[in-house]
Amino acid sequence: MSLELITIFVLLAMFIIGSFVSVNMGILGMVAAFVVGTYVSGLAIEDIYAAFPIDMFILLTGVTYLFAIALNNGTLDLIISGGLKLVKGNVGLLPWVLFSLAAMLSAVGASTVAVGPILFPIALRLAHQHKINPILMGTLISTGMYAGSFSPLNIFGLVVNGIMSSEKIPHSPIMLFFNTFVFYVLISIVIFIAFGGIRLLKHTTSAQFQMAATIDGNDVSVPNEKEDQGALWYQIATLFGIGLLITMALAFQMNMGFGALMIGLVLGLMAPSKQTQIMKQMPWSVMIMVTGIMTYVGVMEKVGTMDYMTEQIASVGNPVLAALMASYVGGIVSAFASTAGFLTAVIPLSAPILQDPTMSSIGVVSALAVAASVVDISPFSTNGALIMANVQGVNERLFFRKLLMIAGLFIVVGPGLAWLIFVLIGTPW
Repeated sequence: MSLELITIFVLLAMFIIGSFVSVNMGILGMVAAFVVGTYVSGLAIEDIYAAFPIDMFILLTGVTYLFAIALNNGTLDLIISGGLKLVKGNVGLLPWVLFSLAAMLSAVGASTVAVGPILFPIALRLAHQHKINPILMGTLISTGMYAGSFSPLNIFGLVVNGIMSSEKIPHSPIMLFFNTFVFYVLISIVIFIAFGGIRLLKHTTSAQFQMAATIDGNDVSVPNEKEDQGALWYQIATLFGIGLLITMALAFQMNMGFGALMIGLVLGLMAPSKQTQIMKQMPWSVMIMVTGIMTYVGVMEKVGTMDYMTEQIASVGNPVLAALMASYVGGIVSAFASTAGFLTAVIPLSAPILQDPTMSSIGVVSALAVAASVVDISPFSTNGALIMANVQGVNERLFFRKLLMIAGLFIVVGPGLAWLIFVLIGTPW
């Protein structure tokens, strides 16, 4: 067996092991990079170190540190409580308010790992109280999270755009965000209609239920006039810091990782006693997973696997068909494994498609991003598991089957629809 095939089979084995065993795929990636790199391909240890994506690590560390501060000081709770008040008694608007909250929190840098545990308990309690289909409510939160997850501030957007830059593939962070956002809004409208959303719009209830559900069902603290004024000013400073980061990164091209670290440092010095808790809230497991897999992919590049994949994809003879194949592989793998991990591996492997002059690189990467994330409603993924854990008033076995059927439908339709819109037809913008 050739060295290139060995590296590919090891990558597949990493995803299989990571799907069935609770072990971080980043650790698998780093160990595989060392074993395959040194003992199989004969690379020096310095080559393994060079494959570690230090730029990506700085980027993820800075942004997630800033978000951990926002989570710890109640800034996210402030946003959530304000959003829930917007419903004003119209039950049919509840799913869309939760969708909007999920999208907004994700767009400003919150990872799905953080947003899901905050919103799913609130949303599914409200769904039970007001007879909203829990699949409708849960799915719209999931689609809302991914509508915002490919912004230039979120870990998914950071991963995709960072890899595109490292591979020197033309890309637009804003267009990636716009494409995925529009896609998720459209499928959310379909889900809303299919699961009784139109009927809900005709029902109204007390405008006070939102806050009651939030307080009774969760440990979410809701800011009010009696809270410490220092805490309120700290929240305002955090919101200002997030806005400043967006401005510096997009308008002045400042390095986002170091920019976020600078703003986070200032906020950290304002409340140094909270730093220990903030460091615990950072998604270190996700960061290790992404950088570990990227390290292994870097070893694959050094041993020539990417050139081998280029030849194999070129042999397909049709980059449009190759993009469809890559999209469905992404949908199937991500239903059982990590979305970020899959994107970290598949974008470099899809470089021949992305670099093809006849193809729109932003169209292909948008299709891959949607294909890898749209299936996360699966009960075997984090979002689906959170829905199962928080749903109320249903037969669990029957609900599990329904959720599994919906996930299967997403796997069958989602990647193909994304490929059709972004690759085959192409967007007008």
